[in-house]
Amino acid sequence: MTRPSFVQAWWLAARPKTLWAGLAPVLVGTAVAHGHGGIRPLPACAAAVGSILIQVATNLANDYFDHKKGADNSDRVGPDRAVQQGWISPKAMLTATGVVLLCALLVGLYLIAVGGVPIAVIGVASLICAVAYTGGPYPLAYVGLGDAFVFVFFGLAAVVGTTWVQTLTAPPAAWIGGACMGLLATAILVVNNLRDRTTDAAANKRTLAVRFGARFARLEHALTIAVPFVLAAIGFTMGWVPVLAAALPALALPLAIHEIRSVWTKDGPALNPHLGGAARLELVFGLLFGVGFLL
Repeated sequence: MTRPSFVQAWWLAARPKTLWAGLAPVLVGTAVAHGHGGIRPLPACAAAVGSILIQVATNLANDYFDHKKGADNSDRVGPDRAVQQGWISPKAMLTATGVVLLCALLVGLYLIAVGGVPIAVIGVASLICAVAYTGGPYPLAYVGLGDAFVFVFFGLAAVVGTTWVQTLTAPPAAWIGGACMGLLATAILVVNNLRDRTTDAAANKRTLAVRFGARFARLEHALTIAVPFVLAAIGFTMGWVPVLAAALPALALPLAIHEIRSVWTKDGPALNPHLGGAARLELVFGLLFGVGFLL
């Protein structure tokens, strides 16, 4: 592609299509808070900003460390990466990662003042893992733990933490919503890892797609998309989730089926649009699930 401008390069490095994975769980957590005591706008907004900052920091760190470790190279079939293409220097990318993490820490200090020790634990772990995802002596993405990282931090921690800072409670509905958002966020990563499995293997990046193959990755993708619909129904049968929160996500089933079928039959660069597709599905599911608590 044509060399982007300075601003465009940083925008692309932030990977805007993936940022819904940071925002959607906050929307769900806020909707759950509405059903369990009421929404507090300032903590809700702070949770959204903090979550997106962690997402951006993870993306920037990933850009830097994947280039350093050789996972991003001339054989890459995914979207261009800023450091690999020479748009942004490695030093500038690493500095930017630190700045974004510092901003996330400042937002986190306010949330800790509101939510106490549980938020401190979530916040510190999130900051560490944003870098440890692809950096440090034991990078999570390189040993097959990236999926677990996404499920926990962009699902359970984000939704339950958002509900906690507004209600100081962690109701079962928040855990159901967190599991749903975590699985759908993981679907984004699975598409990425399925597409990159050949170059990842060459760089010794042992994702689950590398360890267990393409068929496993496609099955994982299908499950991470299908199971949230089941969990929403289980939440209703247990009396934790209102009927509309369980029923409305069914409107997203056509999109879910389309994504599963597409990823099952495509490979390589043809999978690139389905990164955005998985992100859209997460957002639509989250909005529908959340609306069920608001009505």
